[in-house]
Amino acid sequence: MRKLYLRKYQNESPKWEHLRICPQEYTCCTSEMEDKLSQQSKLEFENLVDETSHFVRTTFVSRHKKFDEFFRELLENAERSLNDMFVRTYGMLYMQNSEVFQDLFTELKRYYTGGNVNLEEMLNDFWARLLERMFQLINPQYHFNEDYLECVSKYTDQLKPFGDVPRKLKVQVTRAFIAARTFVQGLTVGREVANRVSKVSPTPGCIRALMKMLYCPYCRGLPTVKPCNNYCLNVMKGCLANQADLDTEWNLFIDAMLLVAERLEGPFNIESVMDPIDVKISEAIMNMQENSMQVSAKVLCELRLLCCCMVTSRGKSFSTIFLSRLGKKLSRQLEIVTDIKEKLKLSKKFWSTLPYTICKDEQVTAGPSIEEDCWNGHTKARYLPEIMSDGLTNQINNPEVDVDITRPDTFIRQQIMALRVMTNKLKNAYNGNDVNFQDTSDETSGSGSGSGCTDDICPTEFDFITTEAPPVDSDRREVEASATQSGWSLQTLLVIFISLVLQRQWR
Repeated sequence: MRKLYLRKYQNESPKWEHLRICPQEYTCCTSEMEDKLSQQSKLEFENLVDETSHFVRTTFVSRHKKFDEFFRELLENAERSLNDMFVRTYGMLYMQNSEVFQDLFTELKRYYTGGNVNLEEMLNDFWARLLERMFQLINPQYHFNEDYLECVSKYTDQLKPFGDVPRKLKVQVTRAFIAARTFVQGLTVGREVANRVSKVSPTPGCIRALMKMLYCPYCRGLPTVKPCNNYCLNVMKGCLANQADLDTEWNLFIDAMLLVAERLEGPFNIESVMDPIDVKISEAIMNMQENSMQVSAKVLCELRLLCCCMVTSRGKSFSTIFLSRLGKKLSRQLEIVTDIKEKLKLSKKFWSTLPYTICKDEQVTAGPSIEEDCWNGHTKARYLPEIMSDGLTNQINNPEVDVDITRPDTFIRQQIMALRVMTNKLKNAYNGNDVNFQDTSDETSGSGSGSGCTDDICPTEFDFITTEAPPVDSDRREVEASATQSGWSLQTLLVIFISLVLQRQWR
């Protein structure tokens, strides 16, 4: 490309010309040519960085698209599967109450896309609403007003009409959705940072160094001599000094992404949660049906005292519904996450190795094996200065590029901060803890939901690396204490009520 660009100047006769960048010797370039070649050097450098960073940028773009499409399809399929199965199994009973289940999936989708949804509260509300509907269905001989049903729903945790399914499902759904949403947000942040940082704006000192390295050999009549590899490295390290400073935070971000990916492959596998969710919810319904008499007796006996409502008889019955379980195939998520992990590993240390990647291009330099017959910035000879270390502060003595180490690039620092924030969110997601997101149009999105390890069922078989989640034992004591206190309140009120009735009868 450089030869084509210089072809229109090939008839220029060699002469002495005062040049500002190239060596002050016999030359076939003019100062005007030098200015134009400086701009050409700038364009070539920008293209080199863009082409070299193409892999890391497309990795985040394509993998984000792939994971996002998979996740949305998974939610759609789960909702469709539940609807089809419940229509076949429960018929009109389900269709008349289908909005309860539709709202569940609507809220799950809204959470994933960054909505202000508290997962634990939303799931608690789902089971409470389902209890209200089920309680009416298994007691058709009675008519309950809204206040009574609302009162019933408040004691869902204590009554446990659905068995242990709600508690287990809440933990599974919460930690899986936290990990999945944070992971896809991490892919978004990685994509945006890579896109922004790869669009470089070289400084005047960098442009001079690029012109000297790429075009001064032509001005000296050495068009076939390419820059020495070490010479190229010092030029690129000076021009990409701020990008190299991104590397530390970038590597921490990639490590955090890999940790969450491991969670998605194992205990936080969203596919293993959503695929059988219809079976799990139906199991909970079946639990309540099998224990309908005990649940109804407990509610009618104890909660009637608290809910203060008129209960009238209707004289109808409800038949028990049986459900067959469906097997699910779990493999697609593992394939997608494993593929993303492999690509993420390849992007580690990308920004610090960017100069080396550019300089090993045979179209740019003579290559590391040719040390004598290469352009060293002055003539065809070995390049003697030492190679600079990475980063802005290490360019203070860069022999090729004038770098002001006292003025870090503000734009790069903003990207470092974005990576730091995202890394913290990923660490929280790894521990099953949600964090507050901003809008999806920013580098992060969404809203908090609390810990994925609730009550006393944080899995002991998984050893967490970090320890940001609250201790399990303390949580267990709180839950048990709370349950005991609530239970005593009900019994106390019952005794007081009976005492009052007996006193009135005695009078």
